[in-house]
Amino acid sequence: MNESIKQQILDAIVSHERIILSRHKRPDGDAIGSTKGLAGILRASFPGKEILVINEDSSEALAFLGAEDAQLSDAGYADALVIICDCAGVGRISNSKFSLGQTIVKIDHHIDISPFGDISWVEDWRSSTCEMIVDFYRSFSERLTLPPDAARCLYTGMVTDSGRFKFAEVTGETLRNAALLLEKGIDTQRIYANLELKDMDYHKFQAYALKKMKITENGVVHLHISLKTQEKFGLNHEAASSCVQFLSTVRGGLIWAAFIDVPDGSTRVRLRSRFLPINQIAEHYHGGGHAMASGATVYSREERKALLRECDLALKNYKEEHEDWL
Repeated sequence: MNESIKQQILDAIVSHERIILSRHKRPDGDAIGSTKGLAGILRASFPGKEILVINEDSSEALAFLGAEDAQLSDAGYADALVIICDCAGVGRISNSKFSLGQTIVKIDHHIDISPFGDISWVEDWRSSTCEMIVDFYRSFSERLTLPPDAARCLYTGMVTDSGRFKFAEVTGETLRNAALLLEKGIDTQRIYANLELKDMDYHKFQAYALKKMKITENGVVHLHISLKTQEKFGLNHEAASSCVQFLSTVRGGLIWAAFIDVPDGSTRVRLRSRFLPINQIAEHYHGGGHAMASGATVYSREERKALLRECDLALKNYKEEHEDWL
């Protein structure tokens, strides 16, 4: 069935002269990599078409992947194909005009709890949407061209969304797709340098986070980052949210949660786990996502505590039922 859907997407690309690519708000490497990577493929393959990447926010950390295009007038969408990459629901699309497009395509690897689009290609077992874009290229490689810069964007998204190829969703197919990108001659050392080198203030923040993190009775590692702390260390929301990775190596801590305050009074939650799914818990708190990597939003200290209690109970039950949990 997915081959048929991919053919529909290619047919839609061929039949439109203007193609607009967008992704989710507060973008990560996969969101930016998939849109820019697909845009690069389409520009190289169909030089006569107008290919635009249009979004309403950006990422300082991923600016090395290049700039995006300016927003169009409403009329600019009238005959356009709009492709939304790496976004599960319309509420998170970083382009408020996307629905003005003539045809809407969804390409995503999240659980499809909020379907949208005239054509929807969702594979929630994939490690990244970038992996799906490489698969799309492979399906039509006789018609499509994959230039090195597009390969660089796609590889960056695959690396970041797979946890450097460590997450459970990584398969042999993932690595074969990554190999195809490497064969395009991309500079992986420059990619990793851009992703991993941090300012001294960020390292001080990491030391602070390691000192302040806590663990519940059954092993939920958690950390709360206030607006005051973000200001102290000069962090934007993206940098503050990355602290969730600091929590992942505590022995016995199979769930970890970072609570990041935002100026509107709410608190964004980065929720991760090892072995047991936590996406349904995230759905109880205005969120969702992958089985072991989800996001949520809480609006009070009480909600924050309730989410932690629910995670702690889930982890308690899991450990009681699985003697080999580590």
